[in-house]
Amino acid sequence: MITEAFAEASVNEAKMTGVTNTKLSSIGQIAMPVRDLVRGVEFYRDRLGLPFLFQAPPGLAFFQCGSVRLMVEVPGEKEFQRPGSILYFNVDDIDAAYRELRDRGVAFRDEPHLIAKMPDHELWMAFFNDGEGNTHALMQERRS
Repeated sequence: MITEAFAEASVNEAKMTGVTNTKLSSIGQIAMPVRDLVRGVEFYRDRLGLPFLFQAPPGLAFFQCGSVRLMVEVPGEKEFQRPGSILYFNVDDIDAAYRELRDRGVAFRDEPHLIAKMPDHELWMAFFNDGEGNTHALMQERRS
């Protein structure tokens, strides 16, 4: 009886609060809108050096970015035709990555700079544009 009552109360609570047993895991894919797919592929593949996976109609291209797949797309619906979220790319050496990407034609908004000093590391970033209206950044956590 008590077990049944507890189970029913848990179900009712889940219905009222919207809490379920479903647990979200890691992010599998991120969508990044672009205005021109050819330019977008050239930027993410050739300038950033992300491994190109495949293209699919009507205007999708897929890249591997660590354990996350990046989908570059020309959005068909107007509500999605806006800049995407900033992607922060982890690098081991922000100064070397900055120089290499700048030499490949990446347009940086600023040079690597200190964002914050933490007890055990410093957070450094350098922001850049993808030419499609999106801003991204290199980031390095320099251990003290």
